[in-house]
Amino acid sequence: MTAHSALKPIPSPPRIVAISGIVFAALFIASLVLIRLAAPADPKDPGVWLSDPALRNWVLMSLNLVPFTGIAFLWFMAVLRNHIGLLEDRFFATVFLGSGLLFVAMLFAAVAVTRGLMDAFTNGDSIQVHHETYQFGRSMAFALMNTFCMKMAAVFMFVTSTIGLRTAVLLHWLSFVGFSFGLVLLLVITDFAWIALLFPLWVLIVSAFILCSGFNRFPTNPVSNREG
Repeated sequence: MTAHSALKPIPSPPRIVAISGIVFAALFIASLVLIRLAAPADPKDPGVWLSDPALRNWVLMSLNLVPFTGIAFLWFMAVLRNHIGLLEDRFFATVFLGSGLLFVAMLFAAVAVTRGLMDAFTNGDSIQVHHETYQFGRSMAFALMNTFCMKMAAVFMFVTSTIGLRTAVLLHWLSFVGFSFGLVLLLVITDFAWIALLFPLWVLIVSAFILCSGFNRFPTNPVSNREG
C-alpha cells in the first residue's frame, strides 16, 4: 500500500441513511400509539384487554415494529456522529453512545417481557383479575419502558443538545427544545405515558434539520483534511 493510498479520503455515507431518524420517529410513534390505544397505561391494570382479539393484534403489531425501530435509531446515531464530524468531544461522545445504546437495550427488554406475557396468556379469558404473574410482568415491562428506557432517551436528548450548542452543529433553538423535552421526560413520563411521544418528535425535527443543512457537513478524515 502506498502512502498516497493510505491518505485517501474516507467516502461519505450515502445520503439516504440520513432519513433513518425519520424512519425511527415514524415507527416509534406508530408503535406507541397502537399500544397506548390497546392496553391501559396503568401498570396495575387487570389485563382485561388480553381477552379482546383486536386489542391483542394491535399490541402484537406494535411489538413487531420495535426491532426495526431500534435498528433505525442506531443508524440515526451514526448520522448524528457523522454530522458532528471532527468536532466530536470524547467526553460527551461517551455519554451520547452510552445513553443511545441503553435506550435501545431497555426498549428491546420491555418488548421481550411484554411478548412473554402475551405468549403466557394466550387465552385471554383464562386470566384472573390481579393475577400475580401478570402483575409482576406488567410492572416490569412498565418500569423498563417508562422509567429506564425513557430516562435514557432524556439523557440522549440532553447530551445531543449540549453537543449541538458547543459545536454549533444544531441550531440553538433546536438544542433548547431538546433540553426542554428531556426535562419533561425526566419529570413527567411515569405520570402521563403519552409524553413519550416527545422523543420521536424531537428526533424527527433533528433529522429534518440534518437533511436540510447537509448530511456530511464536516470532514470525517483528519489526515485527508490536513493534507488539503
